[in-house]
Formats: sequence, structure tokens, C-alpha cells
Amino acid sequence: MHILLIEDDQKIIDGLKFSFLENNYLLTYCKTIKESLTYLTSNHPDLIILDVSLPDGNGFNFFIDNIQKANIPTIFLTAKDDENDIIKGLEIGADDYLTKPFSTKELLTRVKKILMRFKKENLIKISNITFDLTNMQVFIGQEEIFFTALETRILQLLLLNLNHIVTRDTILDTIWEITGNDVDDHTITVYLKRIKDKLGTNIITTIKGIGYKINAN
Repeated sequence: MHILLIEDDQKIIDGLKFSFLENNYLLTYCKTIKESLTYLTSNHPDLIILDVSLPDGNGFNFFIDNIQKANIPTIFLTAKDDENDIIKGLEIGADDYLTKPFSTKELLTRVKKILMRFKKENLIKISNITFDLTNMQVFIGQEEIFFTALETRILQLLLLNLNHIVTRDTILDTIWEITGNDVDDHTITVYLKRIKDKLGTNIITTIKGIGYKINAN
């Protein structure tokens, strides 16, 4: 698992690098918001540990502007033992909060719990089919089933709307957003048939003249 530490205290960095490595985590660090922005443009860590007070800005603002939309679980670190800061951090969407000085063992425990929870939240399971929202992968049992990028997005759309009908117009809009091409109803029928054939099970219900639906049960 890949952890990004955004912290300017070298002693903390050195201590956490060693401890996280011992626990089989890859820990990368950035000391400033500027470095972090550059890093996040081409990397997507599994979790971020973010210091609230950085040399070139505020961690809360950085989280709101750059991390929140990426849906990366985040733990705030701060030297302030201030109840209002703790409340603010949690209200804006942080997954946890630790004040300095902190126990490395406690931080590792919290990281493990968040990653386990986040992984479960990003898996959709229907019958023997598992859809990994993070990696956009589909499994039947333990075997990965390979879909094209467009087929994967259509299946994702159906799974994110469990128990609800996804109209043909909505699927048409999704195809257009991905490909930039106008398609007709026949194209949708072809794509859905391919998806059904690859899944090898009848979890997708056709609602004649309207769209498609996957029931949670």
C-alpha cells in the first residue's frame, strides 16, 4: 500500500519512513504544498497523512482544494490540541485526526483500519461478481474478467445505481462523454449483450423500452 506523508518535520519523516517500511507500507513524503501538488498530478496514493501547518500554506485548504475531489482517505496531523481544529478537520471530510506528539503505533493502527474500511467501501459485490471501483476491475470469484474501458464504465454506471433503472438515454450520454461519438439504441444493445456474455450470469435486467437495472439481491 502506498502512503503519502505531507510533513515538513524531518525527524517525523525519518521515524515514519522506517516504521511504515517495517509494516510493509511504501511511504513517500513531500515537505510543502507545492511539492505535493506536483506529486499528486501523476500519482494516486492509497492514503494521505497531512500536516495542517505547512511552510507554504494551510493543510485544511489544501485538502478541500486538491485532495477531497480525488477521494483519497486522509489523516490530519497537527501540533494544536484544539477541539475546533479537530471538528473542522472531520467536518470537511478527513477520515481521522492526530495531534502531535503522537504514537507511531497508534498512527499505524488508524492507517490500517482506514485502509481496510476504504477498500470494503470501494468493492461492489453481486452474487459471485466483484467490481473494484478503485482499480476498475471485475472479478468472477477470484478470476479477473477483462472488459473494454467503455464496457467497464457502463457496468460501473449500472452497479452504482443498484435497484434503480438506468435509462438508455443515460447510457447514451455516458458513451458520448467517453468517446465523443453519437450512437444509437442498437449500439447500446450490442454493448449490453457483450457485458452480459462476459459476466456469464443474468444479473442485468432489461426494462423494455426504458433501460437496464441490476438488483442488489
